[in-house]
Order: sequence, then structure tokens, then C-alpha cells
Amino acid sequence: MSNKRTKGVTVIRPIVYGNIATLLPQKKIPDSDHTHKWTVSVKGLNNEDISSFVKKVTFKLHETYANPQRVVEHPPFELTETGWGEFELTIKLQFVPESGEKPVMLYHNLRLHPYEEDGSISTANKNKPVQSFQYDELIQRNICVQAEIDEIRKIEEATKKVQEQLVIYKEKLEKTTKELDEVKLELERVKK
Repeated sequence: MSNKRTKGVTVIRPIVYGNIATLLPQKKIPDSDHTHKWTVSVKGLNNEDISSFVKKVTFKLHETYANPQRVVEHPPFELTETGWGEFELTIKLQFVPESGEKPVMLYHNLRLHPYEEDGSISTANKNKPVQSFQYDELIQRNICVQAEIDEIRKIEEATKKVQEQLVIYKEKLEKTTKELDEVKLELERVKK
């Protein structure tokens, strides 16, 4: 397969990254000052799978965490932790080798608390999940056309497999429905 790049071809891939955080119940983690559970993630728009072009995601946490550099190599590209403070996360996206793309760095301020417009912490919504997500677009110029062709082929193969499974499930459903109708008829006969 050739990784030759093609001039004039641009692909735009929308992504969403950020975090959701919830307040831990009063009985929090023993011997810990952690107050929140949070999940940071990178995903496609509308939760679309991005594994066809993203090989792995590295989340760099605050240095006070054990093993602050966490690598996620399979979707969903997300990481769940607990903590008490907000900090800036570094998110490194590494692409599939055939794309020929260099890694991309994203930065996200982990948000644990609901804030008012004046910047103060809201107490009215403190028990509701706090969400902080950003939309971005990965713009790949002069892409490797072969990688795109391979991605389309993989999508078509997956679609074909899903369609084949649907046919099998429909046949099973029809058979089960027919058997159920027969059982209902038999029950009606027994009741008479």
C-alpha cells in the first residue's frame, strides 16, 4: 500500500472532547480527599467511532496522580478518575500509521464545579453532573488517498456484516413469532 499524499485533497473530521463530572456521595473513597468522579473523552460528533483514523489517545493528568500519563488504545477513548481539583489536561491524538499524520495535541481544563456567569461556584446545581465539552475539527490536507480508500472499504465491509446479521435476526424473529402464535393457539384450544 502506498502512503503517497495527494495534493488538493482535504478531509475534515469533527470531534468532541471534554469531561463530565459528578459529586461523590458523602461516603466517598476511604482515606481520600477526593470529592468528584470524572470522565474525560474524545469522540466523534454524535458519538461516532473515530478508531478508523485515531490509533490511540494519551491523557496527561496532573502530576499528583499515580501514572499521570494514561494511554487508551481502543474506543471508547475515555478515562475515568476521581479527584478534588480542576486542572489542565493534555490530550494527544495519534493517528493510524497509514494516514501519515503527525500527532495532534489538545488542551482541556477539567471542570468539576457548576459556575455562575460571574465565575462563582453555583450551589443550586451542585448535585447535577457538570459537563464541559468542546467541538473541534481535525483538518487533514493533502491526505493519503489510499488510507481513505481503505477506510471506506472497512466501513463497507462492516455495513455488509451488519446487514447479514440483520437478515439472520429477522429470520429468527419471524420463526419465534410463528412459534409463539402456535403456542397461543394451542393455549386457546386447551382453555376451551
